[in-house]
Amino acid sequence: MSRRRGIMSDAFKMELAKDLGIYDTVKSEGWGGITTRDAGNLVKRAIQIAEEALANQNNKSSH
Repeated sequence: MSRRRGIMSDAFKMELAKDLGIYDTVKSEGWGGITTRDAGNLVKRAIQIAEEALANQNNKSSH
């Protein structure tokens, strides 16, 4: 069975991990070491950033 390739780059995920205060855990234990709540918060933050970027893009194109 093949693993599905992630949409987020590793660099972006690491930046989010730093912002959320889970970078040390990821660095020492890998992504499997974070809690489900932390994983959910990471995804939630990624979605928030994507929505903000899309809103900014739409604002620029409507001017």
